[in-house]
Amino acid sequence: MTRFSIHLDDTLQRYVVDHTTPLDSAQSTLVSRTAALGDPSGMQIGAEQAQLLTLLTRLTNAKQAVEVGTFTGFSAIAIARGLAPDGHLLCCDVSEEWTTIARQAWQEADVADRIELRLAPAAETLRSLPQQEYIDFAFIDADKESYWTYYSELLPRMRPGGVIAVDNVLWSGRVADAEATEESTLALKEFNDRVVADERVDVVMLSVGDGVSLIYKR
Repeated sequence: MTRFSIHLDDTLQRYVVDHTTPLDSAQSTLVSRTAALGDPSGMQIGAEQAQLLTLLTRLTNAKQAVEVGTFTGFSAIAIARGLAPDGHLLCCDVSEEWTTIARQAWQEADVADRIELRLAPAAETLRSLPQQEYIDFAFIDADKESYWTYYSELLPRMRPGGVIAVDNVLWSGRVADAEATEESTLALKEFNDRVVADERVDVVMLSVGDGVSLIYKR
């Protein structure tokens, strides 16, 4: 019999966060600073997702990492914290406004020396990277319509055993709605279907936050 994942109400969500390694002062300050932005703050990942990113980066012994979609820098701190000595994180974003907050936060978190930020369309940045298998870990959390493009550029550059984490793959449950017609939802449905059929990888979709797929390059 298949066991189903459980839905987290507010009480159980708080329990999860309370039993996950807590954020440090620099991370907590950034969470508060981002919350003050109002509606855009919804683009920030949750505390348990941040710790998951740090653990995944450590477990892959990542020295070379890429992030697509940086916003105010919270997930970048999580990844940078997990990097092996002399590790490097390349962050791709297009917003000077949001990444100005990120740069300050990286300095406060003492990880700025591990992070390179490129302000340009992410697809262009990814296409400019070396054509070799050298990336250990990647995180995609940007415009949903371009997920397959980002994945297609990253995967050939991932080393065997490398991991791509992809956020928002459940999209508040909309991906399971047969009647959904929004462009973002349809793009995510197509992305999820294509990844699970891709024989180059193994994938598991986790019901963490708004859904996180972990994609392992064979």
